[in-house]
Amino acid sequence: MRIISRASVTVAAGVAVALAGGLTALAVSHGHTAQASTANAAAAAGHVTPTSLRVRSVSPADGTSGVSGTSTITVTYDQPVPAGTAFPRLSPDIPGSWQRSGDSLMFRPATGFAESTRVRVHATESDDGKRAGYASAFTTGRYSTLRLQEVLAELGYLPLTWRPAVGAAVPEHDAAAQLAAAYTPPPGTFTRRNGYPGSMYGFWQQGSANVMDSGAIAGFEDDHGLAVNGDASPAVWAALLKAAASGDKASHGYSYAIASESSPESLTIWHDGRQVFYSPANTGIPQAPTALGTFFVYEKLPFQIMQGTNPDGSAYSDPVEWVSYFNGGDAVHYFPRGSYGWPQSLGCVELPWSTAEEAYGDLPYGTMVTVAPLVHARRPLRRMARRPLPRLTRRCG
Repeated sequence: MRIISRASVTVAAGVAVALAGGLTALAVSHGHTAQASTANAAAAAGHVTPTSLRVRSVSPADGTSGVSGTSTITVTYDQPVPAGTAFPRLSPDIPGSWQRSGDSLMFRPATGFAESTRVRVHATESDDGKRAGYASAFTTGRYSTLRLQEVLAELGYLPLTWRPAVGAAVPEHDAAAQLAAAYTPPPGTFTRRNGYPGSMYGFWQQGSANVMDSGAIAGFEDDHGLAVNGDASPAVWAALLKAAASGDKASHGYSYAIASESSPESLTIWHDGRQVFYSPANTGIPQAPTALGTFFVYEKLPFQIMQGTNPDGSAYSDPVEWVSYFNGGDAVHYFPRGSYGWPQSLGCVELPWSTAEEAYGDLPYGTMVTVAPLVHARRPLRRMARRPLPRLTRRCG
């Protein structure tokens, strides 16, 4: 099988990621009746600014950081704004609408600005007929790790379910609401799925980044054609918000594996809350041990020639099959041995031919793999994942 917690804005908008001056802005359109022009269109429409009009304040205030990208931008003047006053310009320029209200001009984004975006507001004012410019800038905040976890759970990439509090659900097809929630997550409750080893949930940290998140992101990346590294990059967030808005859920379930160095050594895999695989396995010899800890599958190859150097200095070049890399050059794969269940490899988890292909199908991209030490062994178990290494010429054998 192929397994590879409050804010909202109500606007009509669409899914788009815009780059302006190296900054990212998100915009969404559902085809409803809405102002189709960008924020700066009115500013370029030939409006005339009356004399003696001065900017009194801009909100968000100049120099403010950590602002929600869905916030309304308000430019307040020292007198009521005449109808002929040019609207301010924004950089980056995103879809939205400007409105006049007394002494203020207000911009409501159709969807909003992406995280960590420096937003510049350029307003025109005048003094005795001389045109002058007023500039202000603020920076949007970072998306919430808690919201990342909520969405990953809702889409099926975590071994937990998430239920929003009463009245706190984010409208699925409202991209603007989805973006607002990325900055201010709604309250809700996570619930563990039954059937997995209890120790697996020791890696879970609600609201804080952890290896379980990284694995879930890796699985999402593979499903959406992104480079698999387990990082919540801007590209991942853009795709994640789009998936949340469209309800694009994972279809391959959730897997977890333990490679045990207890005798006999073995590999066990759980999928969708039940054990689906068990096989004798070989881990690394003392001169080239398999790294202990929990990692995630980041690359899969049905066949490969593994090359490297043996402990005695000689080179090897071995054909292997059903390869699932989980930590640098360490992988689960088939390798021919006379027996299985004890240390024989140069760091990999070796399986016999009769079980390797099945394991390959049960280890999707993003699967957490725990390499557990021999009971009473002196080597400590690492609880945090190491970032996968770049492609290496040397591979385990």
